[in-house]
Amino acid sequence: MKVTEHLQRAKGTLFSIEILPPLKGKGIDTLFKGIEPLMEFRPAFVDVTYHREEYVYKKRDGGFLEKVSIRKRPGTVGICAAIMHRFGIDAIPHIICGGFTREETENALIDLSFLGIDNVLALQGDCIKTERDFSPEDGGHAYANELVGQIVDMNRGRFLDDDLKDVEHTNFCIGVAGYPEKHIKAPNRKADLRYLKQKVDAGAEYIVTQMFFDNAAYFRFVDDCRAAGINVPIIPGIKPLTARSQTRVLPSMFHIDLPHDLFEAVEQCRTNEDAQRVGVEWCIQQCRELIAANVPSIHFYTMGRSEATKAVAAEVF
Repeated sequence: MKVTEHLQRAKGTLFSIEILPPLKGKGIDTLFKGIEPLMEFRPAFVDVTYHREEYVYKKRDGGFLEKVSIRKRPGTVGICAAIMHRFGIDAIPHIICGGFTREETENALIDLSFLGIDNVLALQGDCIKTERDFSPEDGGHAYANELVGQIVDMNRGRFLDDDLKDVEHTNFCIGVAGYPEKHIKAPNRKADLRYLKQKVDAGAEYIVTQMFFDNAAYFRFVDDCRAAGINVPIIPGIKPLTARSQTRVLPSMFHIDLPHDLFEAVEQCRTNEDAQRVGVEWCIQQCRELIAANVPSIHFYTMGRSEATKAVAAEVF
């Protein structure tokens, strides 16, 4: 079922999650163990992140350095299929611009359509760690709105090879990312909203936000989107803090602000267990306010761990 259909049929705020594929070499049971504890809350859908290849330089005979491509986590096609088979819920793969040509993107989408997957989240993706700025592949997309456009074309039966005959069009529901506190690369919030509208105008049907810890940021973001003519559902994405170090790591990694009260409370914790208790209680209060505001779904960034999310969901769902 499409995300938009889930939202239309819902009688209240839905519960959904995003998972991190296990590291390369880990078995599928590692993935399932992170999802099974949350199944009692009947997630409407599960997002599966995608991590592009990275490059390292390995020293070879003669002192030469060879650039070698590595992939630390498996791809999403097989993972999505496994989740749908095991749990009977919709799995949503992240489709990214980085590292793919248009042809490779089309092939991946054909595979997903063949498996009966009818939702995708279209993202630009992160730049390679050794590069300062994002650069597309030759023949690839530079921006998420271009990727959305290709998916829309496939939904209309338009493929890259004009000679293809009697090709069945795809039927993807397309989601995109939104940033209540602005994307890290955007010059300002107003410009960031313009970029988001370009994605929606290209055919995106819903938005999932970056994590935030102050609900005021989300409510302001929704108001600004509506004023800008962005009228698709906007799903808030949140995450309970689970470690003391996250008060420093998350703001720098995701360009987000931590409310001072939350920061002070976690700073006073002596252990990660104490920090997680603070993070869970803060997240519970966030969820209660969001549910009272009738948000379409609350999307939890689990980072491959379920304990904190389960503790929050047990109180609010």
